[in-house]
This record gives sequence, structure tokens and C-alpha cells, in this order.
Amino acid sequence: MMDGALKKFTTARVALGRHGASLPTSPQLAFQLAHARARDAVHTALEPEPLRTALAQALGVDAPPCLTLHSAASSREIYLQRPDLGRRLSDRSRTALLALAGAQRDVVLVVADGLSALAVQQHAAPFLAALAPRLRADGFTLAPLTVVLQGRVAIGDEIGEALGARAVVVLIGERPGLSSPDSMGLYLTWAPRPGLTDEARNCISNVRPDGLSYEAAAYRLHYLLDQSRKLQLSGVQLKDETEAAPGTLPGGRSFLLPMV
Repeated sequence: MMDGALKKFTTARVALGRHGASLPTSPQLAFQLAHARARDAVHTALEPEPLRTALAQALGVDAPPCLTLHSAASSREIYLQRPDLGRRLSDRSRTALLALAGAQRDVVLVVADGLSALAVQQHAAPFLAALAPRLRADGFTLAPLTVVLQGRVAIGDEIGEALGARAVVVLIGERPGLSSPDSMGLYLTWAPRPGLTDEARNCISNVRPDGLSYEAAAYRLHYLLDQSRKLQLSGVQLKDETEAAPGTLPGGRSFLLPMV
């Protein structure tokens, strides 16, 4: 296969050519631009108010109340240096969250900036618009929605426990790559509580128009939520045995979700 033909199958940097012992100018400049976009994605702050409005519109008239929370990392710089602080709530946010606790619900949805606020700013609302009808059709009840600043995946465990949710789904910006500064990940955990590790979670990654589509991601997450509710478990014990929703993935093949 000619090197140039590889570009039909991947957005990775293959078959770039060369100029002497170096890359041609165009791919070198494209690399520098991609690197700059990845760095910007890590450092860009989340805008919670526009996001909360978009999330409410996506969930529709029966959308649960939405609360903006903050992790124990007081700034972006500290968040990047201290991952442990991004895994737990600040004292003020914990107090505000406990005030919303009420009857037990099936699912709490947590939207966190993670390592790419751009990802959730762009993709969280349209993804939830695809997921919401599936949840309503199956009678899933939703706890208050939370938007978390400087949050990591495990912060969902504390939020889920505080709200008495049977399961938590964390929508979070994934670590940017040089071709995907806006990739969103979904993490499902049954019976959330602080101290759980990644083996207790199911992950669906690369949710974005150029990766896994909103509809395909919603299809898979709905299946996993339904199975998690029936079996009362998640993580390595819960496998994705679905086939892709029609028209969403090439060939309709089934695959195991990546564990993180």
C-alpha cells in the first residue's frame, strides 16, 4: 500500500513526506498548531453558566436542578499539580450539595472540565440531548445535575454518595491529543462512594463528532446503565455486549469499552 493511501483511514500523522532530513514546512506548522491547541485546551477555563443553560435545554422540561460545584483545587495551576485535590469537593461545595440531597434517584449526571473544558463545553449538551429520551423511555430518575470546576473522574463518587444516587455518570474532558483537543469521556460507576478505583468504572471515550458520535455514545451508555441497574454492578464485571446503533459505527461491530 502506498504511504499516501494510509491517510484515507486515519487522522494520525502518517505519510507526511520529507524535505531532506526534515519534515516539509506545512506538516511542521500543522504539528505546532495542534500542540498549541492541546495546550490551550488544558489551560482554558470552563464557563459554567452558558453550559448550565445548554444542559437544561438538552434535558428538556423535566430537567433536574443544576448546581455549580468546585473541587478542593482552588486554581487551575493547583489542579494540574495536585490530581488528588481534583478528586474531592471543596468544603463549601460539599455543604451546598448536601442541601440538595433528597429521595434516592437512579442516576446523577456530573459534568466536569477535566483536562479539556473545551470538550464538555462543546459536547456535553448535545450528548445529553441524545441520551435523555432513552433515559425517560426506561424510567430512569435523575438526581440534581452538577457542573464541577477543576474536577477529575473520582469526584463523581463523592457527589453520587452525597445525593444518594444508585449510579453516577461523569462527563469529562479527556487529556488532549494532537488530533483531538476536544475529546469527551463518559464514566459510569454503580453505588458511588469515595475510595473506589478505576476497576469499578466503565468508560466510553472519544465522544465528539469526529470520534464516537453522540447517538452511538448514548446508545452504549444507555445499555450499560440498564445492565448496571439490573445487575447492580459496574466496572470490570460489566461488559459492553451491544452492537453499534445503525449507521453510527463502521460495520456494526461490537467491542469492549476501554478501561481507565
